[in-house]
Amino acid sequence: MKIVHVVYSLEMGGAEILVAQLCRLQRAHGHEVSVIAYSNLGTLGEALVAEGFVVQVLGEAPLPKTLTRFIGELRRLRPDVVHCHNPAPTLQAAIPARIAGAKCIVSTRHSLVAPPYNRGEEIAYNLVARCCDWIVGICDATCENLRHTPLALRNRIVRVYNGVDPVEPANAHPKEGFTLLFVGRLAPIKNLSMLLRATAAAKQQLPNIKLWIVGHGAEREKLEALSHELGLDGQVTFWGERLDVAAFFTDADIYCMTSFSEGLPMSLLQAMSVGVPAVVTSVGGMAEVVKNARAGLTAPVDDVRTMADAIVQIATNQAQRETFAENARTAYGENFTLDRMYEAYMNLYTRPRK
Repeated sequence: MKIVHVVYSLEMGGAEILVAQLCRLQRAHGHEVSVIAYSNLGTLGEALVAEGFVVQVLGEAPLPKTLTRFIGELRRLRPDVVHCHNPAPTLQAAIPARIAGAKCIVSTRHSLVAPPYNRGEEIAYNLVARCCDWIVGICDATCENLRHTPLALRNRIVRVYNGVDPVEPANAHPKEGFTLLFVGRLAPIKNLSMLLRATAAAKQQLPNIKLWIVGHGAEREKLEALSHELGLDGQVTFWGERLDVAAFFTDADIYCMTSFSEGLPMSLLQAMSVGVPAVVTSVGGMAEVVKNARAGLTAPVDDVRTMADAIVQIATNQAQRETFAENARTAYGENFTLDRMYEAYMNLYTRPRK
């Protein structure tokens, strides 16, 4: 089968990591896989090129020119499947894919799609998505929200949980104290100021608490200043963007996310694969998964006290921590492996649409 993935870029991010992993697995099963990026190659794109994948960057342009470029490229490639990732690539490539005669067109929404909706954007997406055979949400919350967007094609919306390769245990970082971990972009939507404040509150009962923040983004300087203001010097380490994240997950005691909005983050699934309990805010797919798996605790967005109490509860209750850890490993194996995601998408590529 000839498969083309369409993305905005292949810079480091959860959706982009998923696309790269899916490309590798599809090629390993004998399929011909390539990627078209609209904006730029990015770190992950460079890695795929080094591995022998064909990755094309069209370059940013007005929509009419972009549509023409996609029609030309897809007619040249003649793919069986065009898999668009997120709204912009769908708006740019779904119609050209239909014109080029692709047998199956899939659009995956990798975020929560939480209300209040941008009505104009969702109408435009749902009109173009009429060219798609399937619209995929990466958790039940995403699918449910998609069904309530204006002009939604409800009978074409299906859930495919994200999948990731399991983290290979690797101890590489000197570790002292009880360690919290966050891996991801340092962006406003991640609400990391809440995590810093919760860490400071938990420190009153856990004086040996540590927090590792792995990732980069525009918020770093602001967060470093807040960490200092909260008296967390020596407790918080900002590691920057890292490709070698296995040791962080292996050595962490709790995985924490305090996002305002979130789909189903890859980093949470990576943590679950090695049995790291989670404390997350009660939003989107991450709360859905943590609750259903009984793999940790949740707290309302911006409820610092409840977040801190959850951290302390897990830290001081070894039996509960071990139960959460075992539940996390079990849920990962049953629902969130890369092979399960691969099988779900391959079945979708050949399933007649409703």
